[in-house]
Amino acid sequence: MEARDKQVLRLLRLELGAEVLVEGLVLQYLYQEGILTENHVQEINAQTTGLRKTMLLLDILPSRGPKAFDTFLDSLQEFPWVREKLKKAREEAMTDLPAEQDQMISDGSMRNLGSTTSIYVSLVLGSFQLKAVNHFIASSV
Repeated sequence: MEARDKQVLRLLRLELGAEVLVEGLVLQYLYQEGILTENHVQEINAQTTGLRKTMLLLDILPSRGPKAFDTFLDSLQEFPWVREKLKKAREEAMTDLPAEQDQMISDGSMRNLGSTTSIYVSLVLGSFQLKAVNHFIASSV
């Protein structure tokens, strides 16, 4: 799952939890499409409340591959208002977080920067900023 999609799920987590999204066909659709395993479905269904079930689903989704977010959107046929809210938040995140920055972070291409450079990543009001700061090491002679 792309960083911006993870961010959308994190930002809307409480609102999504209030919707109790795991009732109905959502879990079965995600299982059918290979996003969730049988073990995931059993673990989610073992939770005692709808809120806990939804929160566990939101914990699992980000680690389920690049198609997880779109498939999750597709699974929300019974919740069109939730699907539209997620799509809108995703569009807003796309304007806040340019694709090239997202790609640099997700593919690990920043790993090969020089050892004297530290990368600071900060989220500021939903926007993404990168700052490189050189560290100077003063040696005493």
